[in-house]
Amino acid sequence: MDVSTLNWLAIIAAALSNFLIGGLWYSPVLFGNLWMKENKFSDDDLKKGNMAKIFGLTFVFSFVMAFNLAMFLNDSSTTAIWGATAGFLAGFGWVAMAIFIIGQFEHKSTKYMLIHGGYVIISFALMGLIIGLWR
Repeated sequence: MDVSTLNWLAIIAAALSNFLIGGLWYSPVLFGNLWMKENKFSDDDLKKGNMAKIFGLTFVFSFVMAFNLAMFLNDSSTTAIWGATAGFLAGFGWVAMAIFIIGQFEHKSTKYMLIHGGYVIISFALMGLIIGLWR
């Protein structure tokens, strides 16, 4: 694949969308409280660790995911609809199913797996939409 045809601003925007969706998804506004309960986290647990490192690496990982998706969508015939569809298929068929497989072996609850699986499905669909729209 020719990386010179990639829209780097679209990739950055897609990575930022993944980062922002995660912030909303795991906040008390949506599933944060349930996520904390399923992980047996307290408010103090969330304050542990180097938050600058965690958020910095989260953006790097988001960028890698967006870049990878952009490589799959790197075709002049890609549209917003195909981008969102491909993102949904990657999020649901690959990532969410991997979360469910790992969750089974780790004896995680269905709620836990649905929270994480739902996040990646929505996030990948939005990243695909952005990349497809911004060709």
